[in-house]
Amino acid sequence: MKSLALFAVVATGLASVFDPGIAIELALFCVFLIAILFWPVGRSEPRPVGAEAPVEREAFGAGSRAIVEALAEPVLVLDRETTLTYQNPASIEPLGRLAIGEAVALRFRAPHVLSAIDDAMRMDERRTAFLDERRGADRSFEIEILPVRDRDGGRPRIFLLVFSDRTAVRQTDRIRTDFVANASHELRTPLASLTGFIETLQGPARDDALARDRFLAIMRDQAARMSRLIDDLLSLSRIEMKRHLPVSEAVDLRAILTKVADQMAPLASDMGVAIETDLGPSGLEVAGASDELMQVFSNLVENACKYGRSGGRVVLRLRTGAERGHPVVDASVEDFGEGIAAEHVPRLTERFYRVDVGSSRAMQGTGLGLAIVRNILQRHKARLLIDSEPGRGTIFTTRFARLSGNAGEAQIKPEKSSV
Repeated sequence: MKSLALFAVVATGLASVFDPGIAIELALFCVFLIAILFWPVGRSEPRPVGAEAPVEREAFGAGSRAIVEALAEPVLVLDRETTLTYQNPASIEPLGRLAIGEAVALRFRAPHVLSAIDDAMRMDERRTAFLDERRGADRSFEIEILPVRDRDGGRPRIFLLVFSDRTAVRQTDRIRTDFVANASHELRTPLASLTGFIETLQGPARDDALARDRFLAIMRDQAARMSRLIDDLLSLSRIEMKRHLPVSEAVDLRAILTKVADQMAPLASDMGVAIETDLGPSGLEVAGASDELMQVFSNLVENACKYGRSGGRVVLRLRTGAERGHPVVDASVEDFGEGIAAEHVPRLTERFYRVDVGSSRAMQGTGLGLAIVRNILQRHKARLLIDSEPGRGTIFTTRFARLSGNAGEAQIKPEKSSV
């Protein structure tokens, strides 16, 4: 700056010698040039030595983006106008690919979720909301709306929406609620019947011997129904408690099915059904618990006799083969009754699910038999396959890993449905 000032003085002096008017104009031009080049614009005081120049920070820079991308939970990033500015890769599968720059209200139309977002932005505080998605598979999420504050402590400019999958928890709660409601209903019906007959016997039918005998017979049946239901509930509870425990005993399936056929023969005869067996050679061993497998096949044979009685016979079969190169054994129970419509098959093993409620209760069913079968088979690492067609009958097949056998045997034909 000193050199420029000296140049201005010299140039003005020389110009004044030759032309005073030019000297004045040249002096003014030099002053103007100095002001432009060296005037401290926008700074009232000098910056301290060693201080860094202020740098404008992005609201959501590369560093923040890398952190959000590393999270396993789905995350959306919103600005204060509730506009989507970023979504991490983990959010694409459950939420779909969203349009950047679009208002979040266009994707999530649940009023309580949008209200929670508005509250978080208005109060600059964390908020939580639950979202039940109905797009494709039903899923439930807990959404945390988190404000991200700047280093200078100002109001948050961005907000994170972190999605935690709560589908399994909500389904478990729903199953528990349905189970309690169904069990209460199943117990309430016979209890109401017992109460009504007791009041009748204490009142109008007190001296009526014929009515008393008839009512007592009905009361005995209702009490037996409650007893069966309680036994099945306790059985299901015990099985679920030890479902995670492995089984290591070697069990001969041929011996199990033979014993079940003998034990169920009287019940089948009472219903006009013949039990036939096609079991092949002995020595088809699987890992299992004998008592539990007896319960599995007793339930399957009893159901076949009750609901397939119109076919007149039930057949128990054993077949060996291989699945994905591993030896397996299929033990099946086939009836030739009315069959089951396809829409009911996937739900047959649900607790208290019945294809025909009236028919099931008339057959003294509790609605828990196949749920018990499914839980026992899960403990045995086995599968239940169901092949049914209205008018043709039903085949329930249990597939076990064989402890010994030739993996090169013929492949077993796959069944239509597995549960």
